[in-house]
Amino acid sequence: MTLPILLDIEASGFGRGSYPIEVGLARPDGSICAFLIHPLDEWVHWDPKAELLHGISRARLVREGHPVVEVARWLNDELSEAGVAYSDSWGYDNTWLSLLFHHAGMLPRFRLEALRRLLCDQQLSQWKATKEALIRECAIQRHRAGADARLLQLTYERTRQIALNLPGHEAPDTD
Repeated sequence: MTLPILLDIEASGFGRGSYPIEVGLARPDGSICAFLIHPLDEWVHWDPKAELLHGISRARLVREGHPVVEVARWLNDELSEAGVAYSDSWGYDNTWLSLLFHHAGMLPRFRLEALRRLLCDQQLSQWKATKEALIRECAIQRHRAGADARLLQLTYERTRQIALNLPGHEAPDTD
């Protein structure tokens, strides 16, 4: 089974004025990669509650973040061949991805789809419990883009196996 590419974005907060601060991928082979994003001067929104979740300070982004153009180029390099990546928070992640590419002056050479499109009813019914079990089993650090993308990918894989093992049920094919 080929695993789907999962993308996750951490942000400065939610709602108007928020922007991406970290983008991460889980590749089909299970490897992960993530980049912090250097905030643009006009990106001033900062929600301390969001920082409590992801643990990334704005000062750290300024010190360690990669330029918007570099992150957009990396995403295109990583995803143009596959042509698609999946997100569990498509509404937010697609907005932040669009903002990133807009400010980079580039177009994405891939599309972002909702992870839900890959899931059958059996996977959906097992999703929350499976995800929580994997967090405990794998000691995954939540709310970091690469680790969250991998957690989603592992949850997809395990719920797919559960669905395939149920009599008379088939999970959708991702190939």
